[in-house]
Amino acid sequence: MKKSVFAGFAVGMCLSFGTLMAFQPGGLNSAAYANDQNTYRQLNLFGDVFERVRADYVEPTDDSKLVENAINGMLTSLDPHSSYMTPKTFRDMQVQTRGEFGGLGIEVTMENGVVKVVTPIDDTPASRAGMRPNDYITHIDGTPILGMTLSDAVDKMRGPSNSAVTLTVIRKGVDEPFEVKLTRAIITIKSVRYNREGDIGYIRITSFNEQTSDLLNKAISDLAKQIGNARLKGYIIDMRNNPGGLLDQAISVSDDFIDGGEIVSTRGRHAEDTQRYNARSGDITRGKPIIVLVNGGSASASEIVAGALQDHRRATVLGTRSFGKGSVQTIIPLGSDGALRLTTARYYTPAGRSIQAKGIEPDIIVTQTDPDEKSGGKQAGTIGEAALPGHLANEEGDEQSGSDSFVPKDKAEDRQLLYAIDLMNGVRKDAAFIGGTTSSAMAN
Repeated sequence: MKKSVFAGFAVGMCLSFGTLMAFQPGGLNSAAYANDQNTYRQLNLFGDVFERVRADYVEPTDDSKLVENAINGMLTSLDPHSSYMTPKTFRDMQVQTRGEFGGLGIEVTMENGVVKVVTPIDDTPASRAGMRPNDYITHIDGTPILGMTLSDAVDKMRGPSNSAVTLTVIRKGVDEPFEVKLTRAIITIKSVRYNREGDIGYIRITSFNEQTSDLLNKAISDLAKQIGNARLKGYIIDMRNNPGGLLDQAISVSDDFIDGGEIVSTRGRHAEDTQRYNARSGDITRGKPIIVLVNGGSASASEIVAGALQDHRRATVLGTRSFGKGSVQTIIPLGSDGALRLTTARYYTPAGRSIQAKGIEPDIIVTQTDPDEKSGGKQAGTIGEAALPGHLANEEGDEQSGSDSFVPKDKAEDRQLLYAIDLMNGVRKDAAFIGGTTSSAMAN
């Protein structure tokens, strides 16, 4: 059975029920036997409750829906990122990781019974309508979200291209809920965008889908030709509000910049589950300086890249503390019954740091200021993994809340980007700047 590994934000789904039991030859010790007997009793209890609901609930029930919801409750109680995917939601996820899907272009999670915006995706209906990270969606076309699963809410937000949908939004600093009207579209995620900033190559990575590594290679090649290798001062890699995606793409992107050594390791429940991923020889930038931009909306796969480049002293990380999602989800297909999305490991940077519920601390901290007068001029905050109910604990006990995730649309107001440009140009003298390739040895 093929499994894929996903290192991005969870979008909780519904569920299908199945029990797999393996018997090994030989006797069981008494403790193990007693534990198994207790498990069987609990499963019998589930069956009793299921039959009672079917027989006595005030209205007829959908058996498959009951089972799906029961198992979804089991999985979502483990951590915020484990879930069951029905066949439909599994297909939707596969389409999304390929970089094209229908809808609004918005990354979401569930918090306190309502949908919370992780980030709108660049150049999509949600982004153009002014949706922001940390917005709360309470109603979809007037229907309250409270009581829905995240999968149900996502399904209601999706629909045919050119059809309209109205979201009711609560935003910090705005006194009353307000409505946002959007027109659905076919969302084609071009996960890498780039342009020239003088003699600096600016590359924005918005997510990690199947196209990301190839698009990054093209961006590096095109910028080197545009600017000229002799004049090219370096690259700014912008991963702010990047919610993550495929683990293999995060590894491939890191490999593009690191000339050997470990990129990331994943450690599961058992010692034999540990896997280490190493970089191959070669740096597609030819050792040019790199600045990586992160903020409170940078999660998972983007944290893997930032952590790897930071530990290898290959890049200067600038911005604010990242989200802190240091867990890996394995997608386990269940044939015609959808798939299981299960948290199977934590990941660690080359220096052995766990990012779980802690995040990446930038080498240079530069905050943004939300210019919206209704917010009182305060920094836009984000919750971060550490505040999600039921999150996996950081094994070292060093948990940190998230940081601001506001990114101005106007470059002239983008303090983090302007700071990075000045630093690359040598204008800033108030912060240490890591130059080009040093050694593949880690900065312990």
